[in-house]
Amino acid sequence: MPRQDTQAKPARRRYTAGFRRELVERCLEPGASVSGIALENGINANVVFRWRREHLRAISGVAQHGAAKAVLLPVKVAEPTPTEAAPMPSRSPVPTGVIEIDIGAARVRLRGSIDEANLRCVLHTLKAIA
Repeated sequence: MPRQDTQAKPARRRYTAGFRRELVERCLEPGASVSGIALENGINANVVFRWRREHLRAISGVAQHGAAKAVLLPVKVAEPTPTEAAPMPSRSPVPTGVIEIDIGAARVRLRGSIDEANLRCVLHTLKAIA
C-alpha cells in the first residue's frame, strides 16, 4: 500500500484582546477598509468582520442571540388642509398598486387604490415635515 504524505493542520492562531481592539478601532474610522486592514495584518477579512460585529453588539447592548432593539420615531399628525373641490372620481375600476416614498431614513407606503386627493394630502403633509 502506497504511503500517503499528510500534513498536520496548522494550529489556529490566537490574538490578544488589545490587538483585536486596535484593529476594530481602525475599522470603525470613517472611510476605513476592513478588508484592507485585514490584508495588511495577514488576517482573513471574515475574522476581522466578525470581531467588528461582536464589538458593535457589545457596545449597543444587543444580546448575542437577541433581535435588534426597536427604535420609536416621533410622529406628528396634521389636519389636512382643505383643497379645492375635486371632481368626484368615477366608479370605474382603478388599478391597484404600491407607491413608496423614501424621505431620509423613513419610508411611506401607499397600497391599494389611491385617489388623487389623498395622495396630495400625503405629499403636502410630507412637504411640511421635511
